[in-house]
Amino acid sequence: MEGKQRRLNRIFRSDNRTVIVPIDHGVTIGPCKGIENMQTTINGLIKGGADAVLVHKGIAKHVDAGNAGLIIMLSGASNLNPNPNNKVQVCSVQEAVRLGADAVSVHVNLGAQEEDKMLIKLGKVAEECDLFGVPLLAMMYPRGPKITNEHASDLVAHAARLGAELGADIIKTNYTGDLESFKAVVECCPVPVVIAGGPKAKTAKDILEMTVDALKAGGAGLSIGRNVFQHENPTAMTKALSAIVHKSASLEAAQKILGATN
Repeated sequence: MEGKQRRLNRIFRSDNRTVIVPIDHGVTIGPCKGIENMQTTINGLIKGGADAVLVHKGIAKHVDAGNAGLIIMLSGASNLNPNPNNKVQVCSVQEAVRLGADAVSVHVNLGAQEEDKMLIKLGKVAEECDLFGVPLLAMMYPRGPKITNEHASDLVAHAARLGAELGADIIKTNYTGDLESFKAVVECCPVPVVIAGGPKAKTAKDILEMTVDALKAGGAGLSIGRNVFQHENPTAMTKALSAIVHKSASLEAAQKILGATN
């Protein structure tokens, strides 16, 4: 078994599905609610059954991810930047490997003014990932001056396919809003697709329901951050999402696990 597959097996369970919780928001928006103490946050997520956590390299040096897969983010930009859609490379694949990464991640915004630079970065990182046997998670979003709907199915499908075309092993992208349109996204992407959570949702039910539909459409799981670690009980939220992803739990069953009434 080659190195890349061994590492993928530490992120995906035998059902070829995964629950990833990104907690890299300290770069983008600072030490927001839920990630003030990263080890405490990670401990709660592991207790809830998260398959992997995603962090930046500096955090990776100071936390123990336990039995969860470790994904290191290679891209970064703060929301204080006049052009926050321009994600620049802040870590190399080799550095991530030295830190014990099971995978790395790159963020690309299709439609952004610097899309060309981000695509060059994606292509180079994909080559390095193949060289070192490291899986590449590409966060692919339609996001820029001409994008009026970041969840439009044709744009999401384009973003997902582009990431796969340039060498990503896993695609993270927006849910399109309904089962049928997301099914079309998944079917035209040759690598696993996981859904993003986006900004804090109005209710936990919204996130659970989205996850149920995404899985029914053929999605391989999720990579949801704020809607997990900013929940009043992140461990319970992780358990509920894991039940949907790995046990095909219904919305009602997941809500029962969460103890949600909303």
